[in-house]
Amino acid sequence: MTDRALRTTLTAEIAAAAEAVPGVAFLRPGLGGRLRSALPRGASAADGGRAVPSGVRLSRPDETGPWKVEIHVVVRGHVRTLDVAREVVRAVEVRLAGLLPGRQAPKVTVTVTGLV
Repeated sequence: MTDRALRTTLTAEIAAAAEAVPGVAFLRPGLGGRLRSALPRGASAADGGRAVPSGVRLSRPDETGPWKVEIHVVVRGHVRTLDVAREVVRAVEVRLAGLLPGRQAPKVTVTVTGLV
């Protein structure tokens, strides 16, 4: 699997894990997501038709180091924000441990950008 395909797959899995946490309303779309929504439908053909999920940034400083995951979420107002953020971190760590066995644990950061 190419690095780009791996990154796309991991980003989609991370987004799914974060969105499944009770209390998460949605992942906050970044500037890229907002611009993508303004483009015509055929404009995403360069990505093979798969859009990168909004609200997730995935990076790795070097080939052997741990992944760095940044997640931006909007949380429902009836739950404790800190509890939801902690659960998102746990869910993403568990998902990545299953997808990348034997690798260093990722550094997961969750930022709550709003309440609804």
